[in-house]
Amino acid sequence: MRVFAASLATETNTFGPIPTGADAFRARGYFPAGTHPEALSFFAAPLWVARQVAAAEGWTLIEGLVAGAQPGGVTTRAVYESLRDELLEDLRRALPVQMVLLGLHGAMVADGYDDCEGDLLRRVREIAGPGVVIGAELDPHNHVTAEMTDNADLLIAFKEYPHTDIVERARELVTLASAAARGEVRPVHAVVDCEMIVTIHTTNEPGRSFVDRIAALEGRDGVLSISLTHGFPLGDVPDMGTKVLVYTDGDHAKADALAKSLANELIGLREKLAVPFLGIDDALDRALAAAKPVVLADRADNPGSGSPGDSTFILRRMRERGIRNAAIGPMWDPLAVRIAFEAGVGARLPLRIGGKVGPGSGDPLDLMCEVKALFPDMMMTGLSGAPTPVGDAALVAADGIEIVLITRRNQAMGTDVFTQLGCKLTSKDIIVVKSAQHFQASFAPIAKSVFHVEAPGAATPDLASLPFRKIKRPKWPLDR
Repeated sequence: MRVFAASLATETNTFGPIPTGADAFRARGYFPAGTHPEALSFFAAPLWVARQVAAAEGWTLIEGLVAGAQPGGVTTRAVYESLRDELLEDLRRALPVQMVLLGLHGAMVADGYDDCEGDLLRRVREIAGPGVVIGAELDPHNHVTAEMTDNADLLIAFKEYPHTDIVERARELVTLASAAARGEVRPVHAVVDCEMIVTIHTTNEPGRSFVDRIAALEGRDGVLSISLTHGFPLGDVPDMGTKVLVYTDGDHAKADALAKSLANELIGLREKLAVPFLGIDDALDRALAAAKPVVLADRADNPGSGSPGDSTFILRRMRERGIRNAAIGPMWDPLAVRIAFEAGVGARLPLRIGGKVGPGSGDPLDLMCEVKALFPDMMMTGLSGAPTPVGDAALVAADGIEIVLITRRNQAMGTDVFTQLGCKLTSKDIIVVKSAQHFQASFAPIAKSVFHVEAPGAATPDLASLPFRKIKRPKWPLDR
């Protein structure tokens, strides 16, 4: 069997202040056809798994472009079209193929393209032809669209949030797509729009039990795959929102009935699934009163949701309240890192930190800092253990607070973004992470408590404050 595998992915915050251009893809990972390294990268899991299966099954695997960017603002038109066309040309050179496997996100928006994945899949179908099986792995924070489902035989989203099952879902995709290519199954789908925006944290109830139950339904009674689309609430596009996607083996009626049943159940759980957010002072009060260490998640400045990662609101309030023995990071501040590297470990000097991108970042802080550690080209442990670059990194301390500064914008995923710099997290009272949920996998085991903070920022959880223009209404909780 001849198989083509490639990837093009990013998550787009249409309210984000930082355009996603060529440098964003080069910073996270741009690999022309045939150059992807042996190690797993975040959105290349279908290609990575296909390598293993191809070696065992004797497939001919043709590897196309792999390109991924850190979540950010709208992707520039020229960059999207260039990368898309590069991937499509790789596919043309690979023909004929019996199967196409893609690593996508599902919430990529470019200038002039509200549905990049739908546009890409339609063009892949036109090139590959009607008899070729096309499958894609998605992030659950996607905007599943009719153009996507109409042009792919299988779309399978990660079930876990944090996304610890990337490889498992890629294996599921490769297994089902190859079965379809051999004629052993005939995937048909149904999608139900829940008319709401709900993020399903699988680290707590009722999300944990619901996801476990849908997983138990797969592989039985003709049910091939079930994916929950949380939606990406910071994407102002018509199809944003929570949906249920079901694939069965040739039975449209069963897929439709199951999708409707699960959607109704999910709607009934929506109040319990909603994440409780605390204001900055309330979160700090609770952290000071709780057993230590306490982790505070700065959702609004989560780079994984397209924020800059340089806001100062929580750090400023901690200093105003005289809070010490704390850590915060990673903060994206290439200029401050460069100055710290010039000064060297042990230096004491004034640094202007954060607050550089726009109003959502707050005002910069002028601090007298000690440079505690420097680490050139540092890698953080990312999701599913994938190495994740954060660039040159520095640990500086000011007034009893240690601050991790990085040059490649990224959220806190592995605790090693702190510990590689010598920051001893277990000895801290408060740890503030620039992340919404992906920090949980590695930080929750060391935390006595975790609180989600509603600070200002480009990824605010206060959806009612966002100027939506394109999304379909009504949509809970915007419309109750």
